[in-house]
Amino acid sequence: MNGKLRAHNRLLTTPDSMACYQASSTTEMRNAHPNIILLFVKSPKASIKFYQAVLEFKVIEESPTFAMLTLNDSTMLGLWATEGVEPKVTSTPGAMEIGIQVDDRNIVDQLCVDWQTKSVIFAQSPTKLDFGYTFVGLDPDGHRIRVFAPEAP
Repeated sequence: MNGKLRAHNRLLTTPDSMACYQASSTTEMRNAHPNIILLFVKSPKASIKFYQAVLEFKVIEESPTFAMLTLNDSTMLGLWATEGVEPKVTSTPGAMEIGIQVDDRNIVDQLCVDWQTKSVIFAQSPTKLDFGYTFVGLDPDGHRIRVFAPEAP
C-alpha cells in the first residue's frame, strides 16, 4: 500500500507501518466504550482468590496467564500475567486506582472492617479528603482499590 490510507471498512496503513482496520460505520465507533479494566499481575490465580474473597467477583474465564472476572453487567476485570503482556508493561502497581463509590461513610467504615478480617493491606485508613470519606486497600500486587463516600468539602 506504500504508506497510503485505504478507506471504508478496510485495512488502514500509515507511513510508519502501523496498521488498523477502519470501522464500517460511525455507529460502530460510537458504541465503542471502555468495558474491561486490565490489571497486570504476578499470578492471576492469587489475584482471583483476592478479588473473589474481598469483592465477590465471579470468574468467567481462567487460564494460567489470564483471568476475566465480572464487575457488573457491563464491565469486567482482566487479570493478565505481567510476563506475557505485549507490549511489555512499563508501569508499576499503584499508578491507577479502582474506585468503589458507596452511599455514606458508615458503609466505608463497614467495608474497612470487613476487609481487615480478610487480611487486606491498607495504603490509607478511613479519612476525610476534599472529595469525601475514603480508604485505600491493596490487592496482592499492590493495585489500589479506593472505597469512598462523596461528601461536601
